[in-house]
Amino acid sequence: MRSRRNSGVRLDYFHSLLERTIFKNQNPVTGLYFSNTESNDAWVRDNVYAIMAVWALSMSYRKQADLDEDRAKAYNLEQDVVRSMRALLTSMIKQVAKVEKFKHTQSLEDSLHAKYSSVTGHTCVGDKEWGHLQVDATSLYLLMLSQMTASGLQIVFTLDEVDFIQNLVFYIENAYRIPDYGIWERGDKTNHGQPELNASSIGMAKAAMEAVNELDLFCARGGAASVIHIKSDKVAQCQAILHSMLPRESSSKEIDAGLLSVIGFPAFAVDDENILNYTRDTIVSKLQGQYGCKRFLRDGYKTVKEHEQVTIHEKDPARMYYEPAELKIFENIECEWPLFYVYLMLDGIFTGNKEKTSEYFDAIDELMVYLPDGSKVMPELYYVPEEKVELEYRSPSSQVRKAGGRIPHLWSQALYIIAMLLKENHVTTGELDPLNRRQVTEAKPDLVIQVAVLAEDTVVQEVLKSHDIFVQTVAEASPIFIYPARVLIHIFKHLGENKKMKLSGNVCGETGVLSTSMLYTLHGKILAFVPQFLDHHQFYLALDNDLLADLMKNDVAFLRNNWKELGRPTVTITVTHGMIENESIQKSILSNIRKFQTGYINGVQIHMDKIGNLISTSCIKRLTFLESEHASDASLAQALAKHCIHSSYDPVWQALVLGQSSSQNLKSNYPQPSLPAVVALDTPESGTSTPQSASSHDSSRRLHGIISRTRSIDIESGLPTQTIHTKFSTPKHTNHLPTVTGLGSSFERTLQKARSFCVGQADSGLPGGLFPLSPLSPSSTGSSDRHFVLPEESTDSTGMIRKVASWMDTTELMDLYAGQEDEELVSQLRACTTLSEQADIVHYLFEKNGLDWNTHINKESEVTVRNLMTELYYKSAKHRTWSLVRHAAGILQKRVEHLAQSVTDLLVRQKQVSVGLPPEPRERIILAPLPPNELEELIYESCGEDRSGAVLTQELIIYLSLFIRTEPHLFTQMFRLRVGLIMQVMTSELARAMNCDADDAYEQLVTLSPCELKELLHHILSGREFGVTITSTKSSHGSTLMNRRPTIICAPKEEVSAGLTLKRQLTRSRRKSLTRQPTTIQDLVEQEVTEDRVGLWLRRRRVDGSLNRAPADFYAKVWKILEVCPGIQIARRFLSQSMTREMTSNEFKFALEVENALNTVPEPEYRQLMVETLMVIACVVENAWIPGFGQVIDVAQLVNAANNLFLGDQAAYDGDALQCCASTDPGFQRPHPLSCQGTAGICEHFYDSAPSGCYGTMVYMTKASLQILNVAQMFEGQDRVDCRPS
Repeated sequence: MRSRRNSGVRLDYFHSLLERTIFKNQNPVTGLYFSNTESNDAWVRDNVYAIMAVWALSMSYRKQADLDEDRAKAYNLEQDVVRSMRALLTSMIKQVAKVEKFKHTQSLEDSLHAKYSSVTGHTCVGDKEWGHLQVDATSLYLLMLSQMTASGLQIVFTLDEVDFIQNLVFYIENAYRIPDYGIWERGDKTNHGQPELNASSIGMAKAAMEAVNELDLFCARGGAASVIHIKSDKVAQCQAILHSMLPRESSSKEIDAGLLSVIGFPAFAVDDENILNYTRDTIVSKLQGQYGCKRFLRDGYKTVKEHEQVTIHEKDPARMYYEPAELKIFENIECEWPLFYVYLMLDGIFTGNKEKTSEYFDAIDELMVYLPDGSKVMPELYYVPEEKVELEYRSPSSQVRKAGGRIPHLWSQALYIIAMLLKENHVTTGELDPLNRRQVTEAKPDLVIQVAVLAEDTVVQEVLKSHDIFVQTVAEASPIFIYPARVLIHIFKHLGENKKMKLSGNVCGETGVLSTSMLYTLHGKILAFVPQFLDHHQFYLALDNDLLADLMKNDVAFLRNNWKELGRPTVTITVTHGMIENESIQKSILSNIRKFQTGYINGVQIHMDKIGNLISTSCIKRLTFLESEHASDASLAQALAKHCIHSSYDPVWQALVLGQSSSQNLKSNYPQPSLPAVVALDTPESGTSTPQSASSHDSSRRLHGIISRTRSIDIESGLPTQTIHTKFSTPKHTNHLPTVTGLGSSFERTLQKARSFCVGQADSGLPGGLFPLSPLSPSSTGSSDRHFVLPEESTDSTGMIRKVASWMDTTELMDLYAGQEDEELVSQLRACTTLSEQADIVHYLFEKNGLDWNTHINKESEVTVRNLMTELYYKSAKHRTWSLVRHAAGILQKRVEHLAQSVTDLLVRQKQVSVGLPPEPRERIILAPLPPNELEELIYESCGEDRSGAVLTQELIIYLSLFIRTEPHLFTQMFRLRVGLIMQVMTSELARAMNCDADDAYEQLVTLSPCELKELLHHILSGREFGVTITSTKSSHGSTLMNRRPTIICAPKEEVSAGLTLKRQLTRSRRKSLTRQPTTIQDLVEQEVTEDRVGLWLRRRRVDGSLNRAPADFYAKVWKILEVCPGIQIARRFLSQSMTREMTSNEFKFALEVENALNTVPEPEYRQLMVETLMVIACVVENAWIPGFGQVIDVAQLVNAANNLFLGDQAAYDGDALQCCASTDPGFQRPHPLSCQGTAGICEHFYDSAPSGCYGTMVYMTKASLQILNVAQMFEGQDRVDCRPS
């Protein structure tokens, strides 16, 4: 008999260990593994890990077998792997109806079960009797199915099973927005059955989708029908959310050791090495102990205190949950799991870190438990014995723990066997990871993005040729067929269809740039798809060329960061008639194309060529699921023929606006124009009316401006409109400054640059934060598109802004315009050639009669108000009259495409969203993803009758979603995005920059183009300065009409630097009185800069408060304050000290609770003063000046006390507040409301004071804290306390 090699002996040992610890828990009939002898329940997750150990051992025998007996063992183990994986597959297929339903509902009750009976393979508990929705378990199964299939094992046998696996991909692809119960099956750590968005589930789903992509489940025996497909955009979304969450696991778990399975073996889901290392280091520093790692902080599972708390609960002694305040008792006595030492050991093996591998191997060896038969096995956990709990509380990690839980623990034991096989080189990392997921962090070669620019037709081609840009037309691209993105969505609906199993296939109604940047083959034809943002069937956003150009650059940058496919991405761009302005390609579109020609755009390498020349290097996917017999149908062929791009225009756009009809069928199926052609965009001033409108001018005068009166915004929450002039802007500046001499060369150069900067403001559009532009007026701008404002709309008798017009009752509007005959107005409408007047009349008809009223404007066919409003929508879009576009879109209740997806993008990044202006219930808070119809209804309800505001809200949500994907740093320390307040602060910033009142500023806000609105939002989020200039452009291609509107511009970097340098130099000079006339140029400029500083800090606090922005580590510092005081009172909300017993300092739930309390303060600047006050108290706590506060901290009381101290100093030192709130008279009573218009009883000069400095707000807050909180008593009256914040 041959002697065996040592490796064979060791394999026999592991086989014996497998028999005694894992196979003994296997049902011989079904092949499923039960976790313990007390139950027949087979958990999906435990089963997959047990199967992985068997698979690893089978490969070890297959590679090193030197006897027939060994080869037989290898075969037997392989077949056992197939049997067990198929047993899990069969159990899930039995719930195929749930998979189909879950794709539509994503409901907890419709999820696959997390465990099955190991005896029958059927479900073992009811739908509501367990936390079944565990996306990570299903994803782990798909991941290992892919790895095992790639290693040569065929587990899937039929095409029906292939379709089921494809639908399992659909089941998990939305993991980035599906709250589930997570890896520990409990959801929220209080174990109340509340699901959460878990990073471990998202990471495992991402890994599974990447692994199964383009995998043939029949191995070498497969064909087109057995290949699995995924959408790369879903993977990119999962990755973005995962990176934004790590190292946090969920809202209730700031860190979780379960993430080790995501950042390392088996998922390898994180490709950013910095995030990976930071997550691992955080787990080790916060969770690692002497016996393993805690699952998460304050984990009460199987601690002795958990048993005590459950036992003493009188109302429900059998409860499985914790009371929130009980979590504190588990701190420092959490059970430690050796399982995570195995994960860390595997991490060392896969990264080649031998020292780390040896360290954790030695630690594991000491933690092993011996069974009576002599087997060394892994226990589930180590717990602190009851008699040593108090000692452990006093000195954490000082007491000897005992092994507890299940011994052996199936999951831990399986991973231990895998780790030992790897350590002893019986199996290699490549054999356990045939898909090479372990190389995910390896550096990738530089990506070259291919761009094919096509002209819509020969007319556009000739225009491009005049700019020396030579491209093909869409027709010349043949045999490549060009389709809009919506066709790709229709194609993928057929993926995974199976009528026998009643599976509908893919229900996702969206596609992204990753999917449209691939070429596809179908029945020998090559298909290319235009990015979705270029689809003119979309919302009006696609009609703004500047926005399209910006989105082009964003998509290119997105491709660079997220492309992982073989081959290069190919972006197909069609240049349409809508991109032609003034007989030339629109400037921003042309600029992008020229950058494409140079080979670089925003640092990304580009290769631009004819699309036919790009095929050989492109990423090409076969639509194999359409080539199979059961998936092909005539409807698909018809859809492809219908949507092949000949014109990118919406047919309604062609019929109503362009006056074109490609066929007689188009003329009969789509409406024809009912309104006269537009020859003017706005009603001319009296005496200059056109012949067409002269006859109706007098009778329609009362209707002029009706649209503007349906929208308004209350930007000051009680401040008179005049405040906008005095507090958000500075006086007008002269256009001529004398020659500067004798000020020093450096200062002179700076001043000369600033002088040229100021003189050129009218043409160059300077940033309003430095040298504000002159106020807009018809005389200065030549603009005539200013609607008059009724006197009663501005202020009431008390000087306060009335209820915004958006809340005006419809009956009030009807009373205002009573007496207008419908027939007379329709007659005027037939002759009216002014766009704004047409809009006013149609809007009045809508308000009076509704959308479905027949106007009889056309004797041949019925024309309703809805038809006229639709025509106005398209005409306004053609002329780029964005205020009317938005208003018509609001009346027609148009919804921005992917609005629900954009809200979800914000929510899954742990940002709450609110719409409407505070307070509640007018402000509506969105906490969870909503269906599109519900979301649209909520937005329109929150905006009242302000239809433009509802559409504007949708736009801002789209832009916020875009920014959070591309520039997430803009949203640091912001947990609720209050769209109503953001719109309010945008209006106030426009009022400041344009030196106009609130109503005019809001009117100008809705006049901005989508791209300019996006830029303005970006300026506000980033804190960049901007300016406003009035531009006059032709309204559309071929039009002679001039459209005047504001344009947002940013100052050149060097000019901003010069202005800031000038400010710094002037503030160092002595302060001069502003009442006397300046005598020198230095006095003049100093006066202007000093005046420019008025309102600076008020404005900053108002912006930060509206954005809910907080300092770094603010919420953790508030947690530390709560630890040493009974509670904190913030306005009407009370934060109790008990919150620290429920939540940890960096817990997301705690941050939300604090922010919710701050959001009860309606005035944003007052909110920010409260934030500053809490930061001052945090400094007191961090410096350990006192052991604790014996009283509730009332933040409003501290702010008011600080304000009083400030006013006292103002009175003592003859400060500016003497003009309003301060006085040297002891009997002085402050007026109410304050004459300075300060909100919440706080002087506006206090709001406008810098935080630091001898007279800064934080100094007064520190003094107030010392007085009211009795901090000074702790110094026994002997020490002098320096109240200046460092």
